[in-house]
Amino acid sequence: MEKNELYPIFLKVQQLQVLIVGGGNVGLEKISFLLKSSPNAQVSLVAPFIKEEIRVLATLHPTVTLIEDTFNNEYLDEKHIVIAATDDQMVNLNIFLEAKRRHLLVNLADQPQYCDFYLGGIVTKGNVKIAISTNGKSPTTAKRLRQFFEQIIPESIDELVQNLHSYRKRLHQNFEQKVDTLNDLTKSLLHEKIEN
Repeated sequence: MEKNELYPIFLKVQQLQVLIVGGGNVGLEKISFLLKSSPNAQVSLVAPFIKEEIRVLATLHPTVTLIEDTFNNEYLDEKHIVIAATDDQMVNLNIFLEAKRRHLLVNLADQPQYCDFYLGGIVTKGNVKIAISTNGKSPTTAKRLRQFFEQIIPESIDELVQNLHSYRKRLHQNFEQKVDTLNDLTKSLLHEKIEN
């Protein structure tokens, strides 16, 4: 059986420089997804044509820079993450090769073999964020799982997290003791959910 060997991480994209190349439907999908999860992401989007919906998003997010131009390698300067979302596969491949040469993380839309990372399904409830991956095999399944978790995880989960955070700060124990105390305190949550 094939295993998903991806390592999930949560990036502080408000502290990183993200480049999206492509101003059409796929570029809109990528920038919308990024800004929904991280509204203060530092994003530059370059394309010779930029959809009106992308322009509207940029007016709502001051950390987004739109550049109406054809891609050239200089746009990769000082970037950390690159998403190639043009409708020209040769341009996308050039972006991939140059990004790899510069040791940048890169994602080619709909080309899993040319991706260092995937944009999976994300569920956000206040401070709680759950990322869902199908290893690039089925974005539709990730979407359905996201919808499922959005329905079953209560909005009040953030209040619980905030309360536990405050309680944890008041504990005067070493790290191991804090973990044990918080594990004992929260294990009943699982049992309550199962019984209901």
